[in-house]
Formats: sequence, C-alpha cells, structure tokens
Amino acid sequence: MREEFNEQGVIEVGYWHRLDDGRVQCDLCPRFCKLQDGQRGLCFVRGRRGDTMVLTTYGRSSGYCVDPIEKKPLNHFLPGTSVLSFGTAGCNLACKFCQNWDISKSREFDTLADEASPETIAEAAVQLGCRSVAYTYNDPVIFHEYAIDVAKACHERDIKSVAVTAGYVTPEPRAEFYKHMDAANVDLKAFTERFYHKIAGGHLQPVLETLEYIKHETDTWLEITTLLIPGENDSDQELHDLTNWVVEKLGPEVPVHFTAFHPDWKMLDIPATPPATLTRARKIAIENGIHYAYTGNVHDADGGSTYCHQCGTKLVGRDWYVLSDWGLTNDGHCLSCGAQCAGVFEGPPGTWGARRQPVRLKDFAVAVE
Repeated sequence: MREEFNEQGVIEVGYWHRLDDGRVQCDLCPRFCKLQDGQRGLCFVRGRRGDTMVLTTYGRSSGYCVDPIEKKPLNHFLPGTSVLSFGTAGCNLACKFCQNWDISKSREFDTLADEASPETIAEAAVQLGCRSVAYTYNDPVIFHEYAIDVAKACHERDIKSVAVTAGYVTPEPRAEFYKHMDAANVDLKAFTERFYHKIAGGHLQPVLETLEYIKHETDTWLEITTLLIPGENDSDQELHDLTNWVVEKLGPEVPVHFTAFHPDWKMLDIPATPPATLTRARKIAIENGIHYAYTGNVHDADGGSTYCHQCGTKLVGRDWYVLSDWGLTNDGHCLSCGAQCAGVFEGPPGTWGARRQPVRLKDFAVAVE
C-alpha cells in the first residue's frame, strides 16, 4: 500500500527526467511528453506538480465488473473462468475509433466513481470467485503503479493478473510491468505506420517491440487483437503482412483475434465491419500458419472456437462467451491426438458463461494499516 493513497489518488511516480530548458519529460511511453509545472501529459492522468511527476488516479476507477475471461479477449487463459475487470481514465494514444472513448478520453474525474486499495480489489476477487483481475477499459500503461500494486496484492491471494493494453510503453517500465502480469492481450491496431500515425496518434514499432518482449523475455501468456476497420487496415496484403510477422517473430502458437469495428467516437462515417471480412482475415491467418485465429464482436461459433492445430478436433466450442465442446485434458492436451494446445489451463473449464456483473468495491473494503 502506498502512503500517498489517501491524498485523493495522487502519488509521486518515476520514469521522468528534467530537461535543460526546465521542463520535465515523462519517459513512461513513447510520447515523451515535455511538461511545464501544472501541465498534464496527453494521457491526462500523469502530470508535473512542482519538481516531480505524479499519477492522479491511484486507487480510483471508472467502475468494476465481473466478466468472462473470453471477453478480454483471452481464449487460452483459464477458459470459462470469471475475471474482475476495472479501468481508470485517460489513455496515451488518440485513436479516432476508440470504442471506450467515454472512459479513455475522459477529462472529468467524476468518471472515477469507485475507489479501492489494491488489497480491497484482491479481497473482492476472492469473494466473487474470480480467478483473475484484468486492467482494462483504458490502458494500464498509464496507471502503471496502481496496476502493479494490485497485481502484487492479488498474487498474495493466488489471483492472476491480466493486462489489456495497446502495448505503447518504453523498455524500462515495460520490463517492470510485465514481471507482474500473468497474461496480456495486446491490441495491435494495424500493421502500417500510416495507420498508427494518422488514426491512432502513435507509432507501430514500439508496439511490435512490446509484443516481442512479452513473448520472448517474460512468462506472460500473450494473445493479440486487431480491430478491423473497413478501408483502413483490412486489406489482404496487410493481413498477410501482419500474420506472417506473428508467425516469424512470435511463433504460430500466439492466438490472434480479428474483431469487428462499429462506428464510434470520431469515425462515425465508417460502416461496421462485415462478418465476411473477419472470416477472410481468419482464413488468411490460418493459411499463413497461425494455429489459433478467431473472430470477435460477431456471432460466429466456428470463428470463436478452438481447434487442434494437429488433428483439427474441436477443443473448445464457444458461442459468444458460452463454452460447449471440451476436448482437452486438464493440462491442455488434445483428447484425440495428444497434441498440446498452447495456453494456461488449470483442470476442467470454468462455468461463468456470458454473465456480466457490475460490483461496488466498497462492499469488500479492507482496512490497511
């Protein structure tokens, strides 16, 4: 528990340095915001106060909800179990298509309607029967310190930690962050620098570096999601480039989810993604060697299910977030051919299903000395 918690969610943070011109540069993410006293970074929740940098949302959330783990989406991490999900406010990217813009673009702290210490979140997860806690809705990169403290408290109670992130972070904080994460779904928004610069307000290369780091330098289970936007990142060429890169740099066992865009935020003039686009993307991925390719945000039982990469047997049947077929041993081997299904499995699947249960953390408050 950080001593500064009681000061309205404001704590001093690291990952910054002073510039010769008197400004302070935030080094948490590749934006490298350069700030005068009183200014905030683009994320809005980290800023300069006097001669230091602060986070203003420690212990404060835009809400808590128990979700199916498949909603993150994570299809190979404790299937069928429930996850306690929460986010704060702000974001360090500027995606014109943001599907959670009311949270990620928030400049109003009344968005932060609930508050909880890390110990309270861990206690809530235990009492609610959740196997994990997810840092989601907005990007946990910007509430780095809070997410890590929650993960530490959860690990003390044998609760896993899940990061749902765009992966836009610099190497040093990235290494510290993923020491505490058990699983991550990284939003690979596209596979062109043009898209990242024009539509997401960032750069592609730092995200690719994060993906390679998670896969090769940590024990964190990794899955990838790409939201396909008509005319922007859904061409055959880009899908070939993306999936070939995944196979070459990360390996064929990393699951890839292609999800449907709906008009939102500043891209209301773009039509929703046709289901056929997702099916085409999944087909390209499989042809290029991806073992586990999925469709999302559409009703597609075939595209949502897991198949054995060796014999083709349906290993996990899914209809939205409800599991049906189960063809795996307790440790994740195919019952038909014995091949290992990549992932994290702990015995029989959970039975949470598609339920969504909002919760108030004040009901689980833990006194901390």
